[in-house]
Amino acid sequence: MKKQFVINGMSCNHCVAKVENTINQLDGIDKVKINLKKNQGVVKFDEAKVSADKIAAAVTEAGYETEVI
Repeated sequence: MKKQFVINGMSCNHCVAKVENTINQLDGIDKVKINLKKNQGVVKFDEAKVSADKIAAAVTEAGYETEVI
C-alpha cells in the first residue's frame, strides 16, 4: 500500500531526517520519501503490519502536524 501525507512544521533537512527516521522505525515500512518544499511525504508500507493512521500518529508524536491525503 502507498499513501501520501501532508506534514506541516518541517523547516529543514534535519526535520526531514527526523520524520523519515520516525516512520522507518515502524514495523512494515518499505519506503519513505519526504518532500520538504511541498510539506508532503509518500510512504509505501505493508497494511498487514501498520496502518496509515499509525504512521500519521507517529509523525504527530515526533512534533509535526500530519494528515493522510
